[in-house]
Amino acid sequence: MEFPKEIKRIRQRCFLTQQDFAKEIQVAFSTVNRWEGGKAKPNLIAMKNIKEFCLKNDVDYTGVEDAWLDFKVEGKSK
Repeated sequence: MEFPKEIKRIRQRCFLTQQDFAKEIQVAFSTVNRWEGGKAKPNLIAMKNIKEFCLKNDVDYTGVEDAWLDFKVEGKSK
């Protein structure tokens, strides 16, 4: 699955707004918005916070790391 869709799935699984999810994982609302829009990719610290959030809230994390590794930000060649 595509990484932006995985982030949205995790957030919606817990019935959270982007703002509330951002607070839970200690990032700005605009950061979550960019992730879900495919405009940015979380760094390792954010990925650790996302994983901890999933474990704490019993949300399936299977495949999220692979989707993150495979994801290419729009407009970037890396």
